[in-house]
Amino acid sequence: MNKAFQKYQAQTTPHPLGLEVKSAQGIYIYTTDGKAHLDFVAGVSACNLGHCHPEIVKAIKTQAEQYLHVMVYGEYVLKPALEVSKTLARLLPQPLQQTYLVNSGTEAIDGSIKLARRATGRTQIIAAKHCYHGNSYGALSLMDYQERTQAFAPLLPHITHIEFNNENCLNLITDKTAAVVLETIQGGAGFIMPENDYLKKVKQRCEKVGALLILDDIQPGFGRTGKLFGFEHFGIVPDILVMGKAMASGLPIGAFTASKQLMTLLSDKPKLGHITTFGGHPLIAAAALKTLEVLEKTDIINQISAKEQQIRTRLKHPLIQEIRGKGLMLALIMKTETLANQLVLKAKDHNLILFWLLYEKKAVRITPPLTISETEIDKGCQIILNILNNFNTQ
Repeated sequence: MNKAFQKYQAQTTPHPLGLEVKSAQGIYIYTTDGKAHLDFVAGVSACNLGHCHPEIVKAIKTQAEQYLHVMVYGEYVLKPALEVSKTLARLLPQPLQQTYLVNSGTEAIDGSIKLARRATGRTQIIAAKHCYHGNSYGALSLMDYQERTQAFAPLLPHITHIEFNNENCLNLITDKTAAVVLETIQGGAGFIMPENDYLKKVKQRCEKVGALLILDDIQPGFGRTGKLFGFEHFGIVPDILVMGKAMASGLPIGAFTASKQLMTLLSDKPKLGHITTFGGHPLIAAAALKTLEVLEKTDIINQISAKEQQIRTRLKHPLIQEIRGKGLMLALIMKTETLANQLVLKAKDHNLILFWLLYEKKAVRITPPLTISETEIDKGCQIILNILNNFNTQ
């Protein structure tokens, strides 16, 4: 591994994978040693249109020649940011009509918590056990994973945790609750799907007690599950929708969208209720706008269900207990944590990029770019099967 990388760049783990990237195109990442790596991770679901999609690159270059940062968010009319917000208003159901553009999903979570407390005058926030919404202090405070939070305590007060999919916990949502924050599909917990109309029942309980429902659609959004937004599978509309990851095809962005009535609360009493220097950056907004255009005008999203089925059909193996998730947001649940760890590391040796999940240690992430072909799916799946077959013979 590059020694300068370890010496000068702060690390997130003691043992990073350390691939030295030279370029990336489509479904492949090319390293400085001349190898082509088939990408089954897509920057942790951030590169839904693959790497360096030509239309995205063109939009970035065009905007870069016009203007970059000119003023803090919300003061000047910048066409790319305005057009992204208008497009989202057209694509999202009512009353989701105004969007606040920020720099990441975790910042959008923080903004949505502030908005919920401002709107309701209440302080309690309810989140799910094993949730993951980011690592800013606000988002981290929603986490119940003591191993990750204890070192940074004390965190935000008045956070209550419920079990995802457990209807018996819904009575914890009361008239003291400002908002319930849930992932549309639990990511770090192992790609857990809501069951038995769970999200509908949460929304009904929120409406009954006057609380808001905030849905974190950061990872399922922008086509990954076979619909433009993950929540569309479940027959509900959140009060606040949080987006990020693939929204700008690999550039840093986040957003939260709500009704105009709610969003107006951030503009007065106090003014500048939420403020960001680089939110809505024209270069990134241009990429986000083009991402939406490509997803709308092509058949990419309509192909996701068939690609999911192809993966599920190909990856049948005694060492794989189950495949969780939806669309191209899938997790292989291995028989043991050791198997999951070995599969990720061995895949790297075979030029296939896999990755882990945060909490579920037996899980291996399968989240390739949505543009992956049937041939590339078969190639990656065969590498996985070959590795697992080799484990069986050891």
